[in-house]
Amino acid sequence: MWFKNLQIYRLPIPFSVTREELFSALASGKFAACGALEAASRGWVPPAPERDDEEEDALVHAVGKHWLLSLATETRLLPASVVLQETRARARKITLEQGTPPGKKTLRDLKDQVRDEFLPRAFVCRRAMPLWIHAERGFLGVGAASLVKAEEALEHLRKSLPNLSASLTQTRVSPSAAMADWLAAGEAPAGFTLDRECELKAANEERAAVRYVRHPLSDETLPEIRAHLAAGKQPTRLALTWKDRLAFVLTDKGEIKRLEFLDILKEEAAQGADGAAEIFDAELALMGETFLRFLPDLFEALGGEKTGE
Repeated sequence: MWFKNLQIYRLPIPFSVTREELFSALASGKFAACGALEAASRGWVPPAPERDDEEEDALVHAVGKHWLLSLATETRLLPASVVLQETRARARKITLEQGTPPGKKTLRDLKDQVRDEFLPRAFVCRRAMPLWIHAERGFLGVGAASLVKAEEALEHLRKSLPNLSASLTQTRVSPSAAMADWLAAGEAPAGFTLDRECELKAANEERAAVRYVRHPLSDETLPEIRAHLAAGKQPTRLALTWKDRLAFVLTDKGEIKRLEFLDILKEEAAQGADGAAEIFDAELALMGETFLRFLPDLFEALGGEKTGE
C-alpha cells in the first residue's frame, strides 16, 4: 500500500475532527458504481483489504495516529472520436434522405443521442487514490501524481466535511531555487543525496529543456548543468534520496513524485507481520512514521514552511 506520489496539505493544528466524526461524514459520500448514463462516479471505499464498506469504521482505516482514506473514481471510456464518427455518419444519412445537411441544433441532438446510446456499452475503468492524515501533526497527504488530481480528492473530501480547512504546503524558498542551489554546489542538503535524474527548462516562450535520465549527477555532468543554470534554465525536476530510506523526484511545484520506499524500509515492515492485513497495517504505520520524519527535513531544506503571517 506504499504511496507512489505525494501532494502535501496542511490541516489546522489541532485538527478538531475525530476519527469517529470523519467516518460518519464520509458515509454520505460512499462510492457507487456508474449508472448506465453516467460518464463518471466518485466516492469513498475502504482502504484496507478485505473490509466491507458496510462496516461502521471501514472508510477510515487507522493504525495508531495514522489514518488512511481511499477515493475511488470510476470512468466510462467513451472516446470523443467514436461519438463524433457516428454523429457524422448519421448526419450524412440525414443529408442523403432530406437533401440538406442538418443544422447545428440537430447535430447537437444527434451527438447527445449517440452518447446516450453508446455510454452504457462503454468499458469502465476504476482507480483508487489514497489519502493519509495525521491529525496531531496537521498533515494531509494525497497519493496523486498531479496537483489537479489531488484537488479533485480535496473537493470530494470537502463535500463530506464542508468546513475542512486544508492548504498546500508553502516553503520560504521555492523548490526550483533550492534545486538550483544544490546543483550549483554539487551536493544536496544534509540527509539528502543527488540521484540520477534532473530536468532544466528555460523560462522563455520556447521552454527549451535539458534532461538527464539515469545519469549520475557527478563531476562529469555538473559543469554542464551549471552552464545551463548560468544561461537561465531553471530546475523543474530533481531526483533525490533521503537517508537511504526514501527515493523520490521533487518538482518545481513542490510535488513529490515517483516515491520509492527502499528495501530497508520494506524489510522492516515485513518483520513480525503475519498475513495480508497485518502486513498492510505494518506498511501504513512505517510509511506514516517515515513521512513524519522526512517531511520536516524536506521543508527545512527548502528554507522552512511559510506560516500565515
